[in-house]
Amino acid sequence: MSLQTESLAEPTYQDRRQNHTAGPNGLERRQFGNSHHSLTPAARELAEAIDNYKLQNRRRFITYEEMLNVVQSLGYTKP
Repeated sequence: MSLQTESLAEPTYQDRRQNHTAGPNGLERRQFGNSHHSLTPAARELAEAIDNYKLQNRRRFITYEEMLNVVQSLGYTKP
């Protein structure tokens, strides 16, 4: 009996990650949408920092730990 092995260089699935950020209209999909216009300046700063983090790390949604890192990167600390 011989075992057939697949080549590791060629995946057996279709990799769709190349275009995962674009929505049906070609725009990037975001967790919070375009709701920044109605936010206070501090909330807008946080929303933009989170959006930038997600863009840089190719993430659609982030974990609480990642959000904490973004908040801390803006200089916020626990009193």
